[in-house]
Amino acid sequence: MGVQERPAVDPDQEKLFAYMSGRYWGVDLGGTKIEAVITDSEMRALYRRRIYTEASFGYEHITARIVGLLEELSNQSGFPLPRRIGIGTPGRYDKVSGSISNSNTLCLNGRNLKKDIESLLQREVLIGNDANCFVLAESLLGAGRKIMQSGEGRVAFGMIIGTGVGGGIVADGRLLHGAHGIAGEWGHNVLIPDGEQCYCGKKGCVETVISGPALERHYRSLTGCSKSLQEIAGLTGVDAAAEATISRLTGYFAKAVASVLNIVDPHCCFIGGGAGNIGMLYTEDTRRLIEGSLFSSRLMVPFLQPQLGDSAGVFGAALLTVEK
Repeated sequence: MGVQERPAVDPDQEKLFAYMSGRYWGVDLGGTKIEAVITDSEMRALYRRRIYTEASFGYEHITARIVGLLEELSNQSGFPLPRRIGIGTPGRYDKVSGSISNSNTLCLNGRNLKKDIESLLQREVLIGNDANCFVLAESLLGAGRKIMQSGEGRVAFGMIIGTGVGGGIVADGRLLHGAHGIAGEWGHNVLIPDGEQCYCGKKGCVETVISGPALERHYRSLTGCSKSLQEIAGLTGVDAAAEATISRLTGYFAKAVASVLNIVDPHCCFIGGGAGNIGMLYTEDTRRLIEGSLFSSRLMVPFLQPQLGDSAGVFGAALLTVEK
């Protein structure tokens, strides 16, 4: 019997299928770039585009850039704008006041991005901070997917250790927000009493100790030289100051994360941001340091490197719109 030819697909049917599949839209708003994606029902990207944020031109310029990018994707794909769009942002979104705070894109602070974009697009907007979008994507699509799918009640804790220190918690496939919308924000727990002043108003926060800039300042205080965190990590074994700086990272990281594990007891953890690429955080030595501050005598939680790279934010934003 000869090989049957595949029947021709009606172009209108194919477009209808594409429209039905392209149902999740997400935007990752960063300090330097804005990225948008349209995914199918399996969270595979159908259309994706990235532009510069141009934050120096102000808040209204940013909102116009977001709207323009979404309209461009709609025109490119032929899909109408959906009824709901997810947006991941730096900083904390307060559902009560409707405003963003603690964003390093300063012009966003005090502004109601959700309401303003909804007004411009006439569509529902769901807002999540960048750490929440990161952990949601890595839990459901990335490094933690198998663990989170292996049973009910699975919990993941995701950390971003970069310019700042943030975090988020996913339980049973859902983000935890909490009464104040700050679930997982371990970066502003006090780690060193009366330590370095933090922009949040407290002193000695985790962020002031193990963020990239904090570690770079520590290295500079020891040597008088300015180097990036990745450069410092690459000098371990040949530079005593680099050794001391990375030891500071692992030691204080262990204490800080043990406090979270004692309360949340997640099934897996992810480390994003620049520090997520530093191998010392994943060693047995660091695990033993965590055990020294852990209520349990044995650390059983895997610490995983992210799999999605800088795609985590935009896919996490799209996941905000998935109804459960």
